[in-house]
Amino acid sequence: MIELRHYRHEDLATIRQVLLDVHAKIPEYSPNDPFVQRFPWFVDHWGGMPGFTCVIGYDGAEPVGFAYGGPLTEGREWWRDHLDPFPEKSQTYAVSEVMVRPEWRKTGTADRLHEALLEKRDEHLAVLLVDTTHPKVQSVYESWGYNRVGERQPFADSPVFAVMVKALPA
Repeated sequence: MIELRHYRHEDLATIRQVLLDVHAKIPEYSPNDPFVQRFPWFVDHWGGMPGFTCVIGYDGAEPVGFAYGGPLTEGREWWRDHLDPFPEKSQTYAVSEVMVRPEWRKTGTADRLHEALLEKRDEHLAVLLVDTTHPKVQSVYESWGYNRVGERQPFADSPVFAVMVKALPA
């Protein structure tokens, strides 16, 4: 049974290396890809936000995956250009990463991590980005209630991502 542990901004120093170690065990990520090499920067960026939350799944002492993100500043949501009309209730939680090591995929672990990350959130919407070259991953998010609303390439060396939005039961 996978144990889910919850963390906040204040815990980043404790969990940072765990996140980096799990990421390093994902075979789809080429260590030579400059965008992939910036993962530590992304961990520090998101973890540095006061509203950062993270859920890490453990099988005994072994970390098997994680999900993390944080609330976006209202009125500055980067995805708002993709919706017309824009929702009246638009407080948004951005899911930055959902990552599960290959040995624990197709076990429901990703779903459990994602749900645990979003439970008890006060925001009205969740938003995330999915690499457009991974349609199976996009389908998983659609099965979790997300709708694709557009595409975005946030960095010159990043993939093109599908922008996906989901209403939360705030």
